[in-house]
Amino acid sequence: MARLNENYLKLKAGYLFPEIGRRVTAFSEANPDAAGQIIKCGIGDVTEPIPEAARSAIKDAVDELGDRATFRGYGPEQGYPFLREAITEHMFHSRGMDITPDEIFVSDGSKCDTGNILDIFGSGNTIAITDPVYPVYVDTNVMAGNTGEADKSGAYGGLVYLPCTTENSFVPEIPSTEVDLIYLCYPNNPTGAVATRDQLAAWVEFARAHNAIILYDAAYEAFIQDPEIPHSIFEIPGARECAIEFRSFSKNGGFTGVRCAFTVVPRELEAVTADGSAHALHPLWARRQSTKFNGVSYPVQRGAEALFSQAGRAQVGTLIAHYMGNAALLRQVCADTGLQVYGGENAPYVWVRCPDGVGSWEVFDRMLAEANVVVTPGAGFGAAGEGFFRISAFNSRENVEEVCRRLQALNWQAAQPA
Repeated sequence: MARLNENYLKLKAGYLFPEIGRRVTAFSEANPDAAGQIIKCGIGDVTEPIPEAARSAIKDAVDELGDRATFRGYGPEQGYPFLREAITEHMFHSRGMDITPDEIFVSDGSKCDTGNILDIFGSGNTIAITDPVYPVYVDTNVMAGNTGEADKSGAYGGLVYLPCTTENSFVPEIPSTEVDLIYLCYPNNPTGAVATRDQLAAWVEFARAHNAIILYDAAYEAFIQDPEIPHSIFEIPGARECAIEFRSFSKNGGFTGVRCAFTVVPRELEAVTADGSAHALHPLWARRQSTKFNGVSYPVQRGAEALFSQAGRAQVGTLIAHYMGNAALLRQVCADTGLQVYGGENAPYVWVRCPDGVGSWEVFDRMLAEANVVVTPGAGFGAAGEGFFRISAFNSRENVEEVCRRLQALNWQAAQPA
């Protein structure tokens, strides 16, 4: 009989967002009159149309495929040169970073890449995970066999958890133990926090001193409003020797359903084999992608390229302003109702402390039942997320204004312990 990967049996419950979907469906079936009133501010999915510049480019590229003279079949697995060059120029060279087009690997999503990157790392690595954390980082390590079993709190043996709290502004302290792979995400999902240049420099210094590698998820960098906050780990000197960066067009270009992202693997980045010999990771990731991936479609890559045009940049700016305007409204209403609010200033997520004595899933259930609003319980992001909930600013302005009215009407005092 065929043997399965038993690591999958270690996974606890369902992935967070399907579990939220299951609960919403159950509520809707039990309360059909309320079902049509539900506003979803849980999953970070965009709602506004893809920029016109990208749509036009995609249409033109589809027409090219309808003509034998301009038809294209398989493209380069690493991405077409026109997109890799546009990314390099507009996202890195424009900010003074020395990234070359051949270090850009175009993919169908940073979620995929942050999991797939484990293919080029061996077993036995000590892995550091922030807590709370985007669940994909944890679950893909469980699937790969890099952890032990989960304890009652949901923490997996073998992982080094780095608490992100109000005291450290949701940027973890440098660990006191040796680690090999470090997952960092800034602007952060779920807390909406950002890391300063000095904080990132400390992580780069640690990684270089301990021969560790930082897996840096910068999927939300376009939402940074503060000019002092780095948009990339490669803005920090020395990061090319110790970091891989993941970027996405999902949120800034509205490509969540179109799928396009990229990963940056510097040529000088190395890891070691069991006998201690060092090998470059760049050719290994190139081999992994060319073996397991056939590349992002030509029309989609043309659409992504168009986001860097003059019109495309302006349209992306309008999208960012829209979502950040939503975040400001959500921050304000939560503060007005007496809740402690974090994030939402340089990221599209608002991280809110639960009322005293109320758990995050209890907040989820109450929001759904009383306000018909879906939020994300902090416990779904890890043990340190308990006591908080996340509200996504990805929505129409009309919906966000309605959510604000509903949240204003909630009586949180009724939830306080006697």
